[in-house]
Amino acid sequence: MVAQLRPLRDELGFELDEIGIDGDPDLEARYREWLPVLELDGERAFVYYLDEQAFRRRLARLSG
Repeated sequence: MVAQLRPLRDELGFELDEIGIDGDPDLEARYREWLPVLELDGERAFVYYLDEQAFRRRLARLSG
């Protein structure tokens, strides 16, 4: 998912925060079964894979 997001970040200019959960028991408990996961504006948006067109639409709504 990160490999898809990096070129989109360069193209669209959004902020991308990558957070590793290893070693953090709270984050591991919260996210382990959902990895990879993408949250937009604090809300879980994509799990396991990124649908690029759906991502573009959601990002446009957030920016709009």
